[in-house]
Amino acid sequence: MSKQKKSDILLEAIRNGNPLTTSDKMNLIIALSIPSILAQITSVLMFFIDASMVGHLGAGPSASIGLVESTTWLFGSITSAASMGFSVQVAHFIGANDFMKARQVFRHALIATTILSLFVVLIAAAIARPLPYWLGGGEDIAGDASLYFFIFALAVPFFQLSNLSGAMLKCSGDMRIPSIMSVMMCILDVAFNYLFIFIFKLGVMGAAIGTALAIFIGAISQAYFAIFRNNILNLKQDRGSFKWIWEYIRNALKIGSPMALQSILMGGAQIISTIIVAPLGNIAIAANTFAITAESLCYMPGYGIGDAATTLVGQSTGARRLDICKSFAWMTIGTGMIIMALMGLLMYIWAPELMGLLTPIEEIRALGAQCLRIEAFAEPMFAAAIISYSVCIGAGDTLKPALINLFSMWCIRLTLAAYLAKDYGLKGVWTAMAIELSLRGTLLLVRIYREKWMKDMESNI
Repeated sequence: MSKQKKSDILLEAIRNGNPLTTSDKMNLIIALSIPSILAQITSVLMFFIDASMVGHLGAGPSASIGLVESTTWLFGSITSAASMGFSVQVAHFIGANDFMKARQVFRHALIATTILSLFVVLIAAAIARPLPYWLGGGEDIAGDASLYFFIFALAVPFFQLSNLSGAMLKCSGDMRIPSIMSVMMCILDVAFNYLFIFIFKLGVMGAAIGTALAIFIGAISQAYFAIFRNNILNLKQDRGSFKWIWEYIRNALKIGSPMALQSILMGGAQIISTIIVAPLGNIAIAANTFAITAESLCYMPGYGIGDAATTLVGQSTGARRLDICKSFAWMTIGTGMIIMALMGLLMYIWAPELMGLLTPIEEIRALGAQCLRIEAFAEPMFAAAIISYSVCIGAGDTLKPALINLFSMWCIRLTLAAYLAKDYGLKGVWTAMAIELSLRGTLLLVRIYREKWMKDMESNI
């Protein structure tokens, strides 16, 4: 029996109310986590490779991308929040064995998120030119930074489609296709970036074009599997005319709005963090960007396990299996904390080598390695924050966890970063980050322990 087939049978057991042993639960967590972890790591490798290729062009091009990177994450996170507002509903309906309603939600999601993504494109295109100056960038990097961000903005609708299709597949229990698509996107990104950066010698613009093309092909491919090939979500299974149902939109807003608000404010906080780093100079901007890219290889397993937690808790919620929701929550959180603690140890040991892969400039390498070693100590609690939040999302509990995240970021990280940057530079900013992530993980663990998220879940089913 294949792993995919076994996971399908165990997910069906959840929907049908059959008992699950601890071994069954762990097998499900592993089966759903591994493809998602690989997809997350591959996605990060795409940015890692981009940074490495641009890094060999010098500190200026690296800083130009690093300057607007937090803003691209902001717009990307808005598309993610929109996707989750619908995909959580799909997970609940699948858990309740109501596959037709799951497909109805999917149709609404395709229409609503397309409209949203086009609106995001207009905003991003309008601010592309002045953005680098708003962020404190100098004239020497502003042109490249604006161009990179503008090209990214044009790819947002396809980024949204890829995000939505992947979220829907994952909530249906199919982690394999999103993983394969991520690997394909990474390979395409390497090929396109090499072509446009080094063969056509387009520099920063080439990096943006290469990544946008990879996103376009990946989005179309992933949407094909979600819309036409998935056993549960295949839209061709339904007959009759399409009927617009506002309840799905209202529910998406209820679930997704706190996430979107969090994404905007968290993205805004990242932008403020960039503004704090910008006066420290191009070396600090580049080191900060490369260190963030390198660290992301460490925390991607947490996001992969978080995807599994959202799926398992979401389907258990729809099936009204409150008995197993709590065990799935703690098993995924514990697994993620152990794995990310080990990843943090490896990051601490190999920090100089990781930075060396991204840039040949010794000043950037040394500063980035110091930042990574500071952050390594926070990785276990970062895992707790990531997966606890994912558990809450699966249950439809998004408002209070979002407020916890926002309080932690705005009141702790930014305040402390601004204070420490004066005397300790970039190392002070990363020390503030490590402290804040540890506190955020603690606060979200307390919420899971008090089972507030389960009380909210009971009101949603």
